[in-house]
Amino acid sequence: MFKSFTNYSFQKKDSLFIILGLLCLTPLISSPVALILGFTLATLGFVPTSIDLSALTKKTLAYSIVGLGFGINLDEAIVATKDGFGIIVTSIFCTLILGWFLTKAFKIDKKTGYLISAGTAICGGSAIAAVAPAINAKNDQTSLALAVVFILNSVALFVFPVIGHLLEMSQHAFGVWSAIAIHDTSSVVGAASAYGDEALLTATTLKLARALWIIPVAFISALLFKGDSKKITVPFFILFYCFAIFIAYALPDYQVLYQGIFNISKQVLVMCLFLIGAGITVKKVKDAGVKPLVLGVLLWIVISTSSLVYILYFM
Repeated sequence: MFKSFTNYSFQKKDSLFIILGLLCLTPLISSPVALILGFTLATLGFVPTSIDLSALTKKTLAYSIVGLGFGINLDEAIVATKDGFGIIVTSIFCTLILGWFLTKAFKIDKKTGYLISAGTAICGGSAIAAVAPAINAKNDQTSLALAVVFILNSVALFVFPVIGHLLEMSQHAFGVWSAIAIHDTSSVVGAASAYGDEALLTATTLKLARALWIIPVAFISALLFKGDSKKITVPFFILFYCFAIFIAYALPDYQVLYQGIFNISKQVLVMCLFLIGAGITVKKVKDAGVKPLVLGVLLWIVISTSSLVYILYFM
């Protein structure tokens, strides 16, 4: 009887995990909530051992990134890149280089630190999701980086508009600053829309341009983390990501379909975050300590203040 009860209990756990995972494919669950849900289930021991979370997460992350490519307007992204090429390139590579040195200085796990740097440099969770498979990051490394980014995103959503008004920034200037200094596109849109329509348009367009830099950064990341092997792991999903952008550009008559794929991909990415959260344990969080969060905060302060000074005095 005890054996049958145990089996029944495990079946209930498996069902709860699957139901919540599927629920993440709906708009009812946001990205941070999905990550917390996964972590909570892992803490309570409700994660099925029969599921290879690492393999499943890597595949679904790759698929979601490819789908997000259909949401990139190539014309707008190229124009925005030309207009803000200097500040985009400088902010991305300076953040990655600074992150590399700080990761060594704080003795943080190399891949975790690099993912936090990539998320800060480009576009938050999407960049982390794209770079993680390219460097063969583990679930706990990816999840810690995502957690740091989501915390700072939440802060930026409320703090940036307040600072913008205090400094009496123009709509255009605030839009540029939001696109450069706020991690995720969703938070960029939220902060910029609270500031004004022109700020929203500027921020969204420039953020699209930054999203294109996922492609070269993923390839560079694969080179940097190839390890002792002479062979480079080619992140094929990035090639398909490029192909998705090209299809949306070459065949513009199917924008409704592309938008549908883009929206589905965003929800698949939310489910990925649920799976990543399910791979986190309390022990792993304790072992990591506060250093990853300190790294994320320092990088964020540097990119926020330096870009703000440039926008206010040199643009």
